[in-house]
Amino acid sequence: MQKVSFNNKNSVFFNVLKEKVETYFKTNNINQTGNYKLYIKTALLLVSVAVLYTILVFFTPPVLVSVLLCCLMGVNLAAIGFNIMHDGAHGSFSQKTWVNELMGYSLNIMGGNVYLWKYKHNVNHHSFTNIEGMDDDIDIKPWIRVHNDQKKYWYHRFQYIYWIVLYGITYLLWIFVQDFKKYFTGKIGETAFRKMDLKEHIIFWGSKLFYIGLAIILPIFSVGLIETIIGYSIIAFVCGFIIAVVFQLAHVVEDARFATPDKEIYKIEEEWAVHQVKTTANFATKSKIVAWLTGGLNFQVEHHLFPRISHIHYPKISELVRETCDQFNITYLEYPTVLSAVRSHVVHLKHVGR
Repeated sequence: MQKVSFNNKNSVFFNVLKEKVETYFKTNNINQTGNYKLYIKTALLLVSVAVLYTILVFFTPPVLVSVLLCCLMGVNLAAIGFNIMHDGAHGSFSQKTWVNELMGYSLNIMGGNVYLWKYKHNVNHHSFTNIEGMDDDIDIKPWIRVHNDQKKYWYHRFQYIYWIVLYGITYLLWIFVQDFKKYFTGKIGETAFRKMDLKEHIIFWGSKLFYIGLAIILPIFSVGLIETIIGYSIIAFVCGFIIAVVFQLAHVVEDARFATPDKEIYKIEEEWAVHQVKTTANFATKSKIVAWLTGGLNFQVEHHLFPRISHIHYPKISELVRETCDQFNITYLEYPTVLSAVRSHVVHLKHVGR
């Protein structure tokens, strides 16, 4: 599929914004990557998931306690993905490349594959946000219809109801279905990615087998088959639901735009940065708890404009982005709370499902 291009000939908006952001870091003499706050958070998340796993697998608490711990572990895994893997895969966790690579591989420990993720997320999603056929994140077909250019089926009229269940199984679909589909077809959505070398093939299969052994086989021997199935299902559902919701609230809400390029030249007649602002939404930016757990992904506008800057800087960067958007009369989309963003997402699903 031909790649979409943008009208970046005169990127006035982004040039002005970049200058402000660069001045901010230089004036305050700080690095754009993570700092001690991120490293402390990383240690807390990794230690807590190890403790939860150990208790659940080797000490087997009572049923109600186990269910609660499984829910907490699902939240913990999602937080690791948001905070550690995400910054690492974008190269914003540390100034050291090997540290970023190491943090990115935390996704492999959780069952995914960072090599495929970088193409799916860093390249396709960040470059061509909310563009059909290019952005794999809005390709939830045929179960969810996110905009009017996608084919409509009769059951889409109920998608504003069944999305809760569907989002909960996205983690399982991701690691056991979608990764393998991408691996064997060599495509993400409709675009091909660079072929894996021998090292990446070994990492793909090795990490998948390691994950299955750690998450399923070992617990079966320790606590039993039924207990493992129930516990693993709870963990996977909670983790998948949180991940799906956070990413959907960023782009699939009422006022976020779904762009359609010119069919002849496959070009969007505005600069890339303006496109990012119009297709992206923030939510609950005043909540330190939400920002801490989601790795700053509630500041999604800032993340899309500056993916190489660590999320710990987004609250300050957002002030400059707002200011520049006002300067150029560009709408800065934000929902004050998580619930208001969820409501907008549900209303959007109901609208496009009719």
